[in-house]
Amino acid sequence: MSRVGIAGAGSIAFGSAALLHVNGHDPMLWSPSGASTECLKDGPLKATGGIETEFTPRVASSAQELCEANEAILIALPGYGHKAVFDALIPHIREGQHVIVSSHASLGAIYLTEGLAARGISAVITAWGTTAVTGRRGEDASVKVNTVRKKVDLCTVPDTRSDCAKAACTQLFGDVFVPREGLLAITLSNLNPQNHMGIALGNITRMERGETWSQGQNVTPKVGALLEALDLERLAIAEMLGLQTKTIFEHFSVSFHVPEASVSEMNQQMYAQGTGGTGPATADSRYVTEDVPYGLQATAVLGRLAGRPAPLHEAGIQIFSAMYGRDFAGENEILNALDLGRYSLEDLQDAARTGLLRKTPQTAS
Repeated sequence: MSRVGIAGAGSIAFGSAALLHVNGHDPMLWSPSGASTECLKDGPLKATGGIETEFTPRVASSAQELCEANEAILIALPGYGHKAVFDALIPHIREGQHVIVSSHASLGAIYLTEGLAARGISAVITAWGTTAVTGRRGEDASVKVNTVRKKVDLCTVPDTRSDCAKAACTQLFGDVFVPREGLLAITLSNLNPQNHMGIALGNITRMERGETWSQGQNVTPKVGALLEALDLERLAIAEMLGLQTKTIFEHFSVSFHVPEASVSEMNQQMYAQGTGGTGPATADSRYVTEDVPYGLQATAVLGRLAGRPAPLHEAGIQIFSAMYGRDFAGENEILNALDLGRYSLEDLQDAARTGLLRKTPQTAS
């Protein structure tokens, strides 16, 4: 049995805790605000759907307790919360401690590694391209797990620790992990931002009105065509960087256990078998507030650096910014802190392997 501290207490954190529990491990949840774990004082955590279990997880009162009480740490909260959580954890992470980011956003593993290096600490940082589970948190201490993924892309910084980190993830979460070549590959293997962009654009009035609507059913042929076009931009960037990542067709087939077909057809199959999920019932959804600044923006930045701009991704950022009256491109706290404009693509490629962003001799001024 391994003790795993989970930073977060939303649907993915609850679902991940349930998966760890049924795999024989001992999860601990930490809500940075403290509010999201209050419900656990009144009863156990109950998971239904893809995981059926009921148990009482440990609860941490601080980032320090989370780090000190566990062998590994899982970051399981929206991307817009990552920097604040990294800043809270950095003073307490131990030498060699394993930190897993589920899922990785906007080169956060580099930010975390840099922060630990400033303390003289070297930790093992594993980045997942997506989450191990999908689901929705219900009322009180409950979560409906829609699916447990059969494949999850991952990489580790420094890459010299890749083998032991993959083994640890497998022992905790199951034999589902596919190694990828560094953080740039992991950044480009996260399809949620592009998929959520198309789904939200096609269904924004449903979100605004707070309707209850089937997500899978409403990935209609035209929405599906947009998702496929967005995927071509992502794959073109990966090809330019010499990286391999799954296609959107492989993603839906493996994640939701349906045969490969068009994106719309696969979503209709998901709807028919009851795994299509429910779409957001609010415009204040992570599909926009997380995925636009921390997903689309990261892909757009990589596209520019690689010389393969992503005009549909760029347009999505601008359209949502106009809709919401916000500068989503400027809201990415991690990319802003890393200040990538000072570095070359070669610098970034090195950092994707080591976790440390340094100017190479060829680009040093």
